[in-house]
Amino acid sequence: MIENYLLEELVTFSKLGTLAATAEELMVTQPTVTRGMQKLEDELNVKIFDRQPNHISLTKTGILAAKEAQKVLNQNRSFIQTIQAYEASHTTVKVGSVAPGPIIVLHSMNDIPDNVIVNDNLLQQSAVIGDLENRSFSAILSNKEIMTDSIESRFIGSEQLSVNLDKFTYLANKNSVKFEELKGMSFIVINDIGIWKQIIQDNIPDAKFLYQEQYDAFQEITQYSNFPYFSTNISKSSDHLPAQDDDRVKIPISDDASKMDFYVSYLKSQKSKVNPLIKLMSQTWK
Repeated sequence: MIENYLLEELVTFSKLGTLAATAEELMVTQPTVTRGMQKLEDELNVKIFDRQPNHISLTKTGILAAKEAQKVLNQNRSFIQTIQAYEASHTTVKVGSVAPGPIIVLHSMNDIPDNVIVNDNLLQQSAVIGDLENRSFSAILSNKEIMTDSIESRFIGSEQLSVNLDKFTYLANKNSVKFEELKGMSFIVINDIGIWKQIIQDNIPDAKFLYQEQYDAFQEITQYSNFPYFSTNISKSSDHLPAQDDDRVKIPISDDASKMDFYVSYLKSQKSKVNPLIKLMSQTWK
């Protein structure tokens, strides 16, 4: 049986016409291509290359071989895609995130596939690559685009931070505020907000953050106090925020650090498995 890589070399050579261009396209060395061409001829037991000094071209048989090789490659690709699509629809897709926003989006999706499992415990950005490579997760959402030999990322959406202020404060009359304007204030904050925690701590001078482990406690304190709290364009889909009539006004924060782009990262070999979820999530986020 002729191996796929030999067929790929033949098809690529028929399109590009030179060994050097073929090697460059396939990201191998030229001697590798030369050996592959010879091996292919030996396995077919026919002459498919016309070798001249400083020049090589396909014979008529070689041209036919290249056309047939393309058909085989197409069939093999179709076979792989069909099997992978079937597997994707019948296996578990475990999804994690480094921030709560993407998890809120996932839980708000009405038509999320039955095979998707959402991990509600936030992950560390430093662990994303390892968790994907060891297949602990099929897809992970983070604010970092990852592109390696085995992993790729796709932009999924943005999250914009706002602050909810007592409507009687002077800042509540503004269209937007900067982190600097929140200097010295005390905020009620859910403890498990992932990477947003470092952003608010780094950008609001002399602020106090009253972190709450429990959502019930967070809601009760906001109900019976006028402490400001943070929310985003995504968190409105959550049932953990205080009621809309809590006498606070939502004011967008205008600093660059208040906007975070999110990417979904996955193993390239798992692309067909996670693609249906990515499409649904993109639509929901918008």
